[in-house]
Amino acid sequence: NEEAFKSTAEKMAGFRSGYGTVLFFEDNNVIAQLQQNFAAYADNFPIWANQSNGMLQLVIWTALEQEGLGASLQHYNPLIDEKVKQEWNIPENWRLIAQMPFGKPTATPGEKEFQPIEERVKVHK
Repeated sequence: NEEAFKSTAEKMAGFRSGYGTVLFFEDNNVIAQLQQNFAAYADNFPIWANQSNGMLQLVIWTALEQEGLGASLQHYNPLIDEKVKQEWNIPENWRLIAQMPFGKPTATPGEKEFQPIEERVKVHK
């Protein structure tokens, strides 16, 4: 819907002063092929693909940070999916997962509150 995208476009305009944006995708054909080849694990491949994408996002963010750059992880999909595919000739079978604008940090990130790690992670020996 064009009205919904207008609001998103205004928010995204704030990222124009950055150096660039990394777009993260999943190739649905690869996932489907793995599901076919390894049917016993078929239900897990979309989950594993998402986890792999998350690990890649962390590695990219860490690398950008090591170079003195700032980044944030954004999720404007599905509002931007079609425009992204058209602009960069993205295959139809690719699904946009996230966007990571990056550039020179202009402010210190605000503090975040997290649930204590002991409540989120259990280690058993």
